[in-house]
Amino acid sequence: MEYWEIFIKGYRGYARYFWHEVTHPGWHNYFYWLILVSAFFLALEWLKPWRREQPRFRKDFWLDFFYMFFNFFLFSLIIYNAASDVVVNFFNSIIKAVFSFDLQASNPLRAAPMWVVLIVGFFVRDFIQWWTHRLLHRAPALWEFHKVHHSVEQMGFAAHLRYHWMETVVYRTIEYIPLALLGIGLYDFFIIHIFTLAIGHYNHSNISVPGYVTGGVVGLLIGIAIATGGFEIRLLENPGLLQQAGVVLAGAAVGSLLLGPFMKKIFNSPEMHIWHHVHDLPEGHPHGINFGISLALWDYLFGTAVIPHNGRDIRLGFPGMEKFPHSFLGQVLYGFRRRQ
Repeated sequence: MEYWEIFIKGYRGYARYFWHEVTHPGWHNYFYWLILVSAFFLALEWLKPWRREQPRFRKDFWLDFFYMFFNFFLFSLIIYNAASDVVVNFFNSIIKAVFSFDLQASNPLRAAPMWVVLIVGFFVRDFIQWWTHRLLHRAPALWEFHKVHHSVEQMGFAAHLRYHWMETVVYRTIEYIPLALLGIGLYDFFIIHIFTLAIGHYNHSNISVPGYVTGGVVGLLIGIAIATGGFEIRLLENPGLLQQAGVVLAGAAVGSLLLGPFMKKIFNSPEMHIWHHVHDLPEGHPHGINFGISLALWDYLFGTAVIPHNGRDIRLGFPGMEKFPHSFLGQVLYGFRRRQ
């Protein structure tokens, strides 16, 4: 009965949160951040497309647009967020019963400043997601669901959000407990999620951006955090406006110069991720390449980073996709039919 009450509480709490998101625009509002980030990358695709012959509203754009809201809101409202509290409480109860140790109360990040929590949470989450992504390609039953994401024929930012809802179940089941037990709270997860949302949109966008530009953007964000004391970074004592501006500009310059040459080895990029969606995989890689979600470094560390040549015009998809359904309902049911 206790877990049922937790489930109902989680469902009602998220339902209220979702309605508040839609009706109350604000800087901490995920619903409008999703729209803002999406509009930004759509504008970049229209202003300077990498594949110029691709239509502005590419093939299946509106299908992906629907997936964007379904996967990030409707499915979360119905299942995931209501159930996640139950899973974490149940798992922690088992640990306490067997080892007499409360993981949630004893996590190593409880006293850490927010910037440490965010960095640890980001790297731990991305590492877990990288291995989970490989699992989706390795396990035949999971690959049938993952085909939805790989059914994209023309790449654009919204392709980031075309995936079967079963992927949410798999990813969150594997990643949520470690993050929750580490003490990654809702607000921390919100910040990480917005950052990874932007990277995911970027990876799938029909754009090509030099490393010195993306390095400058990262440096700019770090500079803003230092200048404003955000995320509990306390390097400046009562800085003036001129000093804050100097720190922000210096952050952008240092990021561009120092991170620029390495950005495409550290973070995922459209030039790298396009090869993950290639129709005919390179020889010797039957289960896929370039599995990075936000970070590319895992692929370079574990030998799955492959960029044979400029992949701007390569064919996307997978063998046999001509039989793959094009409607939302057909794609949602496909994995279950295949497994049967």
